[in-house]
Amino acid sequence: MTGVRVELAGVTKLYGTGVDAIVAANDVTVNIEPSSITAITGASGSGKSTLLHLIGAIEAPDKGRIRVGKKEITSVGTRGLVKYRRTLGFVFQRYHLLPTLSALDNVIAPVLPFRTTFDKAARGREMLDLVGLGGRENALPGQLSGGQQQRVAIARALVGQPTLLLADEPTGSLDSVTCAATLDLLIRIRAEFGMTMLIATHEQDVAALADRRLHVRDGRIVQDIVADDSHEGKASVEAVAAD
Repeated sequence: MTGVRVELAGVTKLYGTGVDAIVAANDVTVNIEPSSITAITGASGSGKSTLLHLIGAIEAPDKGRIRVGKKEITSVGTRGLVKYRRTLGFVFQRYHLLPTLSALDNVIAPVLPFRTTFDKAARGREMLDLVGLGGRENALPGQLSGGQQQRVAIARALVGQPTLLLADEPTGSLDSVTCAATLDLLIRIRAEFGMTMLIATHEQDVAALADRRLHVRDGRIVQDIVADDSHEGKASVEAVAAD
């Protein structure tokens, strides 16, 4: 796997119309370096999840352009978007595991409808081993702890060898110990596979491990902080909008 560059230019997303419209993304322009970890921070409702949904083509912007790698996803048709989504990995706070499927079947579910160059079951077991759940292939989600379920969700996100991994509050439902273990796992996965990683979070411990932090308020990026070599962040762009 290799990471991709992510570029947003003048991206705007509205929910509703007229005076009641909510601006979830407000003229966002940003470039994300390939193979980097970027944390998108902000209060609830600030627009951080919307940015992930736009980049992941779960939603379409009302204005602006989004380019991921060599593909401008805002100008491709439905088939192009389906193909594009297959290059992504998604991790969500709520896991979204199917309760009647085993851990292995949950992991390989995203690739089951497609022809692949790899053995799906073997790849699924490999991904479960990677996240520390080797031997639990046959366990149902209800037989796993919250942290283990999140690891299954991470394995599922990796099964298609994504070039971009999008994680929306991936530690929001976990206790502090399990949260730290999950973060260590994500860092190790990026180091091993090199995909670009975007993490939406309100937790500072999560954001502190990123190469870059984008702080969002009212749909705008108001602060851009790039970590230095000692991982102590330094501000590169400061907000100009008033609180």
